[in-house]
Amino acid sequence: MLRIFFWVVLLHGVFALHAQQRVKLVHADSLKGSIKEGKRFDRLIGNVAFIQNTTHIFCDSAHFFRSENKLDAFGRVHIVDDSVDITSLRLHYDGTTKIANLRQSVVFEKLKIAKLYTDYLDYYRIRNEARYFNNGKLVDTTNQLTSVKGYYDVNTNLASFKKEVVGVNPDYTLTSDTLQYNSKTKIVYFRDFTTLKDNEGKTAYYQNGEYDTRLKNSLLHQGEMESPSYKIKADAYRIDDKRKLYKVAGHVVMTSKNENMTVYGDNGFYDKLKGISKVWNNAYVAKVTDEGDTLFLSADTLVSLENMNPQKKRLLAYHHVKIFRANMQGVADSLAYVSADSTLYFYHDPVLWNGENQMTADSINMLIKHKKIDRIYMIGNSFVASTDSLKNFNQIKGRRMTSYFQGKQIHYVVVQGNGESIYHALEEKKLKKDSVILKITYLVGMNKIICSNMRINFKKGKVSEIKFYVKPDASFFPPHEIKANDTRLKGFTWRDKLRPKKEEVVKSKASKKISVAQ
Repeated sequence: MLRIFFWVVLLHGVFALHAQQRVKLVHADSLKGSIKEGKRFDRLIGNVAFIQNTTHIFCDSAHFFRSENKLDAFGRVHIVDDSVDITSLRLHYDGTTKIANLRQSVVFEKLKIAKLYTDYLDYYRIRNEARYFNNGKLVDTTNQLTSVKGYYDVNTNLASFKKEVVGVNPDYTLTSDTLQYNSKTKIVYFRDFTTLKDNEGKTAYYQNGEYDTRLKNSLLHQGEMESPSYKIKADAYRIDDKRKLYKVAGHVVMTSKNENMTVYGDNGFYDKLKGISKVWNNAYVAKVTDEGDTLFLSADTLVSLENMNPQKKRLLAYHHVKIFRANMQGVADSLAYVSADSTLYFYHDPVLWNGENQMTADSINMLIKHKKIDRIYMIGNSFVASTDSLKNFNQIKGRRMTSYFQGKQIHYVVVQGNGESIYHALEEKKLKKDSVILKITYLVGMNKIICSNMRINFKKGKVSEIKFYVKPDASFFPPHEIKANDTRLKGFTWRDKLRPKKEEVVKSKASKKISVAQ
């Protein structure tokens, strides 16, 4: 008896489930039986309505295959199912698999979230997934996305787009081959190479990442941004368009097209509202000059300050500053470039080298004129020194000195206040030995001069003439009278070991560990 009762309950459940799966006709203005390809069906016309569980189907006319649990609907087809509303001109619906094939002027709407427009859409009710395969368009309050193929997950509100994807937003237009979009959170997920163009004339290329269209916040990878005036390339980006704050990391390359200058580093950011940009970790600058060579400058950190007032616009470098150019090298703790007066300011124990000449002072200012070095101002404990072919140190010292340039070399130096100089006089002799003429250089003597003001002329980067003003005190020492203590001016140090090579200024590649944390 118990077994019979069990089977009765089980069969009742099966029949109840089967009944729930059947499509039921609710209304039609007229009904007529018919046969098509040997299958009987009901021909329904006028205000036709069906129901299956929570799904309601309306249309102008239909062919209802009751035994197969299928129907073909025509005219103003309308499906209402929980949070989904769909309209089209044609429909084939299988009540057993719960798959709806909608054709012509299809509008699929996730209520209060987004609308999908296409002519070919299949809706899988069991999986709550809509698929289009011959061009479609998703529209919400923020974005419009089109593609050849697409999928929309009703449960997660996640839309996936494939082939010839185009996204349009009030701020930008994007193109891609694959991306996803959550119509509820308004987040775009880039799954393949994507191109984005904004209303300010910038173009961006990204391999992958995501963009919150409401917060205007992006986290992107393997990309490049370009505007009419600059270009940025990096491994990772965090872009906050609301706060106008942009962060980059990994193999950062920032190029200023107008200034013909490129900045490299591992990390960087740009605060547009404050007009501040910063690059650090393996940071250096490469600037191509009018002469065709390149000036390299490296530091722990590089900072650019933008300002409407030219006097406040500048480039800062700190600490461990190094510069390299074919005819100029230098080191300092920090540096500032003020574009208003085209001057580079070197601070804290700066040293510059031009050819064989070393320049040191408490602070050094370099004036750039017509994109070339015009003069160098040395202020406080100023020295210009060089070595001759016999490794003697020629030195010029003063309270304040100015080096004037002609082309790429020092033309002359003016000393103002407390001037001192040591200069070694050399001569050459020619000797003939075994039909070979030898040139021998020897020391004639050493000149030591004290004079308030001086002018030292240079020829091919070497001292050629010294002029003295205001009661010079000069001494000449023949070679045998020269003592070691007399060959150095007070405060002089030869610092050639600090002279940077190109490979010391052009930094190594970024490390693999990158971060653009908030």
